Amino acid sequence: MNRLTIIGNLTRDPELRSTTAGDSVCDFTVAVNRRGRRDAQNGQQQEADFFRVSAWRQLGENCSKYLAKGRKVAVTGSVRVRTYQANDGSTRASLEVTAEDVEFLSPRGEGDGMTGGYAPAAPAVSAADTVSAGFTQVETDELPF
Repeated sequence: MNRLTIIGNLTRDPELRSTTAGDSVCDFTVAVNRRGRRDAQNGQQQEADFFRVSAWRQLGENCSKYLAKGRKVAVTGSVRVRTYQANDGSTRASLEVTAEDVEFLSPRGEGDGMTGGYAPAAPAVSAADTVSAGFTQVETDELPF
């Protein structure tokens, strides 16, 4: 079983692109602070690990729409290690996560300096829309609790 859960902050704004088959994919990087010694007291920056994340289809479109640099997220998915040659000739490794679930953890208006939160509010859903989507409107006085 290959399943990873990380919680961290985006290091850059997400990038949305489409494959030749028309599938949406959103790429972003999450920095995860390491637990352990607190070197911040000595003026040193805390160590972090960086994970490249790819979110596909509707999940990717939502990530592109609602996430921005600095936002805190929880990502669950499978991980793989990719090695590559750097410009200086050294061999480096990259941890890449294919997201199965992404939770947006930053409160509205926090993390990127934007005023007003993640994005424009979702449009209101009418009762007719909920019935057509398979839901039935229930009055609260009908509930047994």
